[in-house]
Amino acid sequence: MNWQDYRTRYVPLIEQELKDALAGRGGVFDGYYGMMHYHMGWRDEQLRPVQAPHGKRLRPLLCLLACEAVEGDVGHALPAATAIELLHNFSLIHDDIEDNSAVRRHRTALWKVWGLAHGINCGDGMFALAILQLARLPECGVSPERSLRAQRSFMETCIRLTEGQYLDLSFEQRTDVDLDAYFKMIQGKTAALISCATYLGALLGGADGATADAYARFGENLGLAFQVIDDILGIWGQEEETGKSAVSDIAERKKSLPIVYALHDPELRELYSHESLDEQEIARVVAILERHQAREFATDLARRYSEQAEKDLRRAGPDTPARRAILELSRYLLRRVS
Repeated sequence: MNWQDYRTRYVPLIEQELKDALAGRGGVFDGYYGMMHYHMGWRDEQLRPVQAPHGKRLRPLLCLLACEAVEGDVGHALPAATAIELLHNFSLIHDDIEDNSAVRRHRTALWKVWGLAHGINCGDGMFALAILQLARLPECGVSPERSLRAQRSFMETCIRLTEGQYLDLSFEQRTDVDLDAYFKMIQGKTAALISCATYLGALLGGADGATADAYARFGENLGLAFQVIDDILGIWGQEEETGKSAVSDIAERKKSLPIVYALHDPELRELYSHESLDEQEIARVVAILERHQAREFATDLARRYSEQAEKDLRRAGPDTPARRAILELSRYLLRRVS
């Protein structure tokens, strides 16, 4: 089986678990959970059932793949996979508010439809529901010791997410961001949750500590590669593939990797000190990046992170069909800029 076959098998399980987790209590709370359903792509703005874009479900898929790769029972990891996806979506709801982003997955962001207060409250609720999912682990046959380790890892990941978001927000008003600060930011904002997904999958699949740690390192490096690739696509990607206009990250003056790499350039720092950038200024930024070979630097770094992830994965226990599927998936993610 390849990773697409596993995706076909697992995503319906993940989707049903998510719907069960967000089913709500009905009655006067229908609107509250309906807003969460809207964000998840299950309802429209009038809270009518719909099938809208809902993301790749990449993180829970990796969790279940890691569980099967160590020859575990995916039923043991399903609550953790659900918790990871809920945590990811909680962070997206709050990120949209903190970044003043009006669009999420080609639709109006939740907070723009129902307001800031409801957006914050729905995000908080989804965060709490994510934690509740982990409380189900003993009911699914997971030992108390592994359940506690899973909960601790999950909560540590929550802290790392908010640390990464803190750095990302602080970068908005700075032109002195260096590569070290950038990598600390993406380790928290992106890589931590993917690392948690693969670690929890292996842990709940019964892997020993060394194997679970190898899966955590794999997830970390895959997450770093994934974010660097997103940074490349945010400047040089095709709109029909990325769902957003080319150079959108420059227009929003994001401190993505290509920008940070070339930020020593006085002209670039001066342009990024502007409140907004017009088309001519955006073109100047792109020219500066090309002059410093920022795209080549980022592409090479993404490859190196991906290669390290493969090494970590090959050290992680036996060569099973699910482990090969994880390897295929990581290579697929890298091909977005190859």
